[in-house]
Amino acid sequence: MREYITVQGDTWDIIALKVYGSEMYMTKLIEANPEHRETVFFSANVKLKVPEIETPIPTTLPPWKRGEE
Repeated sequence: MREYITVQGDTWDIIALKVYGSEMYMTKLIEANPEHRETVFFSANVKLKVPEIETPIPTTLPPWKRGEE
């Protein structure tokens, strides 16, 4: 499991965006760090556990990868 060290003012959604690329995974972060579940704004240097997640593979390819001409 990876770790994330907070920056002053971080919020769950901002951290999820930074580590996973999407705010929709903030629930996974909260579940992995129940001792901080009531925190809204983090102070600096708080260590959070970052669980590995399976990110969905996009099913729609861009035109240049579809092999269409």
